[in-house]
Amino acid sequence: MPHHTPLIGTIVAGLVVAFLMGALAHRLKVSPLVGYLVAGIIVGPFTPGYVAHTGIANELAEIGVILLMFGVGLHFSLRDLLSVRRIAIPGAIGQIVAATLMGMGLSYVMGWNGLAGFVFGLALSVASTVVLLRALEGHNIVQTHRGRIAVGWLIVEDLVMVLALVLLPVLANVFGPESKGAGWQALLVPLGVTFLKVGAFLALMLLVARRVIPAALHWVVHTGSRELFRLAVLAIALGVAFGAALAFGVSFALGAFFAGMILGETPLSRQATAETLPLRDAFAVLFFVSVGMLFNPSIVIEQPLPLLAAVLIILVGKSVAAYAIVRVFGHGNQTALTVAASLAQIGEFSFILASLGTGLGILPDEGRDLILAGAIISIFLNPLIFSLLASRRGEEGGGAAAPAGPVTKDHVVLIGYGRVGSRIASELARGGQALIVVEDQEDMAKRAEADGHKVVRGNALEDSTLQAAGITQAGRLLIAIPEGFEGGVIVEHARVLNPGLDVIVRAHSEAEVSHLEQLGVRHVVFGEHEISARILKLTASDAATV
Repeated sequence: MPHHTPLIGTIVAGLVVAFLMGALAHRLKVSPLVGYLVAGIIVGPFTPGYVAHTGIANELAEIGVILLMFGVGLHFSLRDLLSVRRIAIPGAIGQIVAATLMGMGLSYVMGWNGLAGFVFGLALSVASTVVLLRALEGHNIVQTHRGRIAVGWLIVEDLVMVLALVLLPVLANVFGPESKGAGWQALLVPLGVTFLKVGAFLALMLLVARRVIPAALHWVVHTGSRELFRLAVLAIALGVAFGAALAFGVSFALGAFFAGMILGETPLSRQATAETLPLRDAFAVLFFVSVGMLFNPSIVIEQPLPLLAAVLIILVGKSVAAYAIVRVFGHGNQTALTVAASLAQIGEFSFILASLGTGLGILPDEGRDLILAGAIISIFLNPLIFSLLASRRGEEGGGAAAPAGPVTKDHVVLIGYGRVGSRIASELARGGQALIVVEDQEDMAKRAEADGHKVVRGNALEDSTLQAAGITQAGRLLIAIPEGFEGGVIVEHARVLNPGLDVIVRAHSEAEVSHLEQLGVRHVVFGEHEISARILKLTASDAATV
């Protein structure tokens, strides 16, 4: 079998070039997303050299979207979704209408018909799932109220786009250039069928899958096989997403989100997140590479003014509309800025709409090229826009970790409040030890607060989070998270802020132990070592009593 198959070549070229460009972007203090997009342009069909397979790249990118939305669902309960429905539903619909009208205005200037303008405007109105979630996760605000509004807004947009994809072929028959003379009545049947399918999917997930999925995963856990558990999580995420699209016509992203949300209501959500994280990140990178491959630089020269107008609609027009809607509904300035910045880009649904529109003959090729170029430019600029508008602390604490309050000197900073961390915290508190817990998972943070501990919400890899936990005054740092290599990075950050800090770190493998010892960590707790030492001690004591 040849080793240069399109699938293998696309994966290898995409990941290798993305790593090189991502590392360069990081070196230049630019978002790695920019590097991934540039990697896509490099391996795309419009630049010299190796050309990856665009179709395969797009399919791989869909897996990234599925895993990303599944991961979000794991930390986004039905209660969270319902809590923002009063702003997310009218807000998303209002912003879609505003952006669509702006796109139709631009299309009118370019001499297109009304239906082409409608498809064009609709494609400019919907934000990218991957870009929005990456922005929220990068600033640690997915679990804040403004983050929940943005995610809820995204879910409503996805539902509207699912409906649009069903209705576009019907609209083409009624109003398109090759209209068959059908009337408005032709819209009623597909509209009704779509609502029935979406309703049936939601009912199935909430009434049946809500019982079956957790039960199945608990059975897998009791087998004791970590490999089988990892496979079960991936099977649930991909299987539900594919089944939802096949049977009910909803998007992969929406199906995966609901699967994750149901699983997130069980105690296994944290472990499921850890198991899917590596694959999720890898395929999310391939998504950005696939977007970069679509970019034809010649459009910048051939259509500069229409492209500029389209980019302004995406970055300014729809963001101003979203900002105004959020403010009208009584939310604060920082919440409005976060939602506006989150939506200042377009992505995967825009590509699908553009492809369907051109395939049906209702959108000119020029419109598809403008949409693709607008997506590239908006995704390129979105990290900068988000950093400028949404990363500042606002009325909800923003993305920065809030200080835990006054702390005593030589207190203990505990990273992680899972099964191990919660036990450590309980024993330290019982002994009267001053303690601050650092936790980035909202459910774990709430549990730590309910147990009476001071908590800093945030990623311990960020200096601001460690400072909020009073690391410069701390006497000891305990790292109880199950990722030893990540623990090593935290140690390096902490010792820059407090060089004399005493550190104890949890490890899960010999490689992690070796890595931590090379960093100068004197106390590394490795499960297998501790278990074997305890068994030998008990064996020796039993032998002595015989």
